[in-house]
Amino acid sequence: MSEPMRVLYDPEPRGTEEIFTSDMLAAFRAAFRVVEWQGEDRESFYARHLTQSDFLISQQPMGRDRLDLAPKLRAIFNVETNFLPNVDYEECFRRGIQVLAPGAVFALPVAEMALGMALSLARNIHGEHAAFLQGKEKWLFEGNRKSELLTGSTVGIIGFGDLGRALHRLLQPFGCRVQAHDPWISDGHLRRLGVEPAGFETVMRDNRFVFVMATITTENRGMIDAQALGMMQPGAHLLLMSRAAAADFPALCATAASGKVSVATDVFPVEPLPKDDPIRSVPNILFSPHRAGALPLALHEIGERVLEDMQLIERGLAPVACRKAERETVARFRSMPVSGSK
Repeated sequence: MSEPMRVLYDPEPRGTEEIFTSDMLAAFRAAFRVVEWQGEDRESFYARHLTQSDFLISQQPMGRDRLDLAPKLRAIFNVETNFLPNVDYEECFRRGIQVLAPGAVFALPVAEMALGMALSLARNIHGEHAAFLQGKEKWLFEGNRKSELLTGSTVGIIGFGDLGRALHRLLQPFGCRVQAHDPWISDGHLRRLGVEPAGFETVMRDNRFVFVMATITTENRGMIDAQALGMMQPGAHLLLMSRAAAADFPALCATAASGKVSVATDVFPVEPLPKDDPIRSVPNILFSPHRAGALPLALHEIGERVLEDMQLIERGLAPVACRKAERETVARFRSMPVSGSK
């Protein structure tokens, strides 16, 4: 019987209890020979153990120097879930090392939060709750003068990857016209996915609800700027659900404060946000402290997906549960790690 494949396991900043249930952890340890980093000097730890590792679960730097130490390495799993710029991807492609991230686990939780926040913006649920606590609520029609329905409305989705597609599925019962902008997907494929392809300006201009679901790339950093916000319809709603770097936050705050557009955001330029940050006092913004995706159920799915794909690779099959880094796009991602600014 062949020896179990070896795994160098260093999930930080994730904790083992975050990503594995006790049953999954037991299955992981039973199926593989796991060597776990436990706080010692990383450089010497990696130098000792990479030589025999078949799999790496880590988001630590993997440049050419470390890859040279890993002749048996078959896959790198980033359980932080972003494709960070600290990996020599080209060298991984050359050596046939797959770089994988289970980021899709957050799609449905983020989409549900986005839907909930959109409904709150449309009906000012959060605003009237706060007013009620202060005895300043407006009853019946008085409290609905600026309300509208999501049902039958117009929706624009910027970024139609895992997050955008999960949101689209949730929107279907509402009968909205949905436009999507994603320069990495052809118009024909967007139509086959059931949405109307549209340019960025069209999405910003023609929709009552605009959801920003795109990952950060070299092309789209700061795309939600004063000019883009100025295109939006009076009283429209913008929901920033993916990464803060997609928006020019001073412009976002100024637009919200002017009352022209209502805003919801789950992400911020610095996290945690300082207690005295002036963003907190900007009116017309619905805030969420980057909690849309981080449900226990979603985090445990990280471990489940990684274990599934490791077992497939071990059998000589292609991974299916995690997303693969692709030569054409991975160098353009600009997401920050979860432990830093978003």
